Amino acid sequence: MIEPLQVLWQPAGESMPARDGRALVDISDGDTPNVRMPIRMLSVDTPEVTARSAARAAAIDAEFAQLAEWIATGVAPISAELGAVLGPKLATGKAGTLQFRLGTEASVFAKANAEQRLTRPDGSRRNLFLRTADAPFDSNHRMLAYVAPDYSAAERAALTRAERSTFNLDLVRAGWGVTFVLYPSVPGERDLPLLVAAAAEARAAGLGIWAEADMLPAYEYRAMEKLFRLTRRIVAGEDVDRFSWRERYCADLRSRTLHGPEGYSGVPPEYRLWIWPADVPDAIARLNLVPAPALVSA
Repeated sequence: MIEPLQVLWQPAGESMPARDGRALVDISDGDTPNVRMPIRMLSVDTPEVTARSAARAAAIDAEFAQLAEWIATGVAPISAELGAVLGPKLATGKAGTLQFRLGTEASVFAKANAEQRLTRPDGSRRNLFLRTADAPFDSNHRMLAYVAPDYSAAERAALTRAERSTFNLDLVRAGWGVTFVLYPSVPGERDLPLLVAAAAEARAAGLGIWAEADMLPAYEYRAMEKLFRLTRRIVAGEDVDRFSWRERYCADLRSRTLHGPEGYSGVPPEYRLWIWPADVPDAIARLNLVPAPALVSA
């Protein structure tokens, strides 16, 4: 029997449940298991394929069309300003189908791009380079990271910063993802301008998802899914938190103006910096943010 311990400690961290039976790939050393796990790529958001099928996407078309009617009649708890921006896109009757199609096409691009950039001229394969965020995992237990080919020192010396871009930046540059910079995981001072410029150029050229005027960025699509479910409960007479569908504040990267969760629509997509409510006080102090007049009056 061991003697009583005087030094006790509860480590910080997260439990990482296995997603399936293939989570453990192999064990290369007694204390080095190699695992298979998902990565959430930082600062980019591609269209969702969570509908999983064309039939479910069509059902979402109908749900979003109903949500557009609830917005128009003032039933849905959304501001008039944001409702005027999103309502017409929901009312097209194709918002779910469009999201699913664009998400599928973005996935095709991502796979082809990774295959091309991980293949050396001689046909051999490069490994992956990962750079994680300050908080390495999200609430779904996915690693948060920038992902790129692992170039050799000689290769890096011959390539510009743009040429050795991350897959994250590639998605934005090709128009298959919107910027989704989430405080405090903000790209560095040399990388953020590259990301913003790539996003602005892709949007101006109508590349990828930007070819569709009625496209909902993935973060808006997810928010509208939540708003639909919430409004359906309101219509059913349930007592609900009418603001529970809203998630993040938004700061304008150009002016440092901080907008409320529904006040971001006037900021061009590439200049949006997203901030969780719990991080707002810290972001205001560290980034010298100035609340928008509408936020102050609220």
